[in-house]
Amino acid sequence: MIDLTYQNNVAEIVLNAPAKLNSLDEAGIAELSRAYDEAASKAATGAVRALVLRGEGRAFCAGRDISGVEPATDDAVAYLDGLVTPLLRKMADFPAPTFAAAHGACLGVGLGLLVATDVVYVADTAKLGSPFANLGATLDSGGHWLFTERLGAHRTLDLIYTAELMTGADAVAAGLFSRVMPAEELLPRTRETAQRVASGATGAFRASKALVASIRDRRLGLWDSINEENTAQGVLCSSEDYAEGFTAFQEKRKPVFKG
Repeated sequence: MIDLTYQNNVAEIVLNAPAKLNSLDEAGIAELSRAYDEAASKAATGAVRALVLRGEGRAFCAGRDISGVEPATDDAVAYLDGLVTPLLRKMADFPAPTFAAAHGACLGVGLGLLVATDVVYVADTAKLGSPFANLGATLDSGGHWLFTERLGAHRTLDLIYTAELMTGADAVAAGLFSRVMPAEELLPRTRETAQRVASGATGAFRASKALVASIRDRRLGLWDSINEENTAQGVLCSSEDYAEGFTAFQEKRKPVFKG
């Protein structure tokens, strides 16, 4: 169900269950978590300097696989709090830049996977939103935070109450994700960007990733954010990539970063 490959310092994780739109049951979540663990171990050695997440077939991920769930005995908290949330935290903490190529259905847990990824590129025909009104359940996996943060309370509850879905173009126009592109260009352009980033100053990228997370989660103000930037810059200035970047600029050549 989950494939993991490596090429030129880029790890690619593929949700590969197209017959069920890459929906994830407990075993699938555990397998995906293990894939991130393996890729993170290589990132710690510098062998992986960027990661791409994508789905095979017609959809990125349609959410939780509920085909075999018995509502009367379902333990949603065990699935979400015990499995999904730890995975999302692990994804968000991945020690290198992460990218997602999202197409087709991106719902429920699938939407959460995007929330936990650094940069999300979506196909113009992607479908995002909250279909849970039709299930008697509520939006999960960070969906309430994402929509309220970017769309405001009124639009969020409109999407939840009506179960209407947004296109990828609408989602990017509303500020949910990074860029929208034609479906046929989505994967090659995502891969190309990840490959380019993987040759960059990975340590500096990690510092920015941590700063953005602090601003988001701790609601840092301007001056607190500047203080953290200054500290991060002080750490970076003793790195090989910092020296290489300045030297390359002074020598009017392209830098060669080691990450």
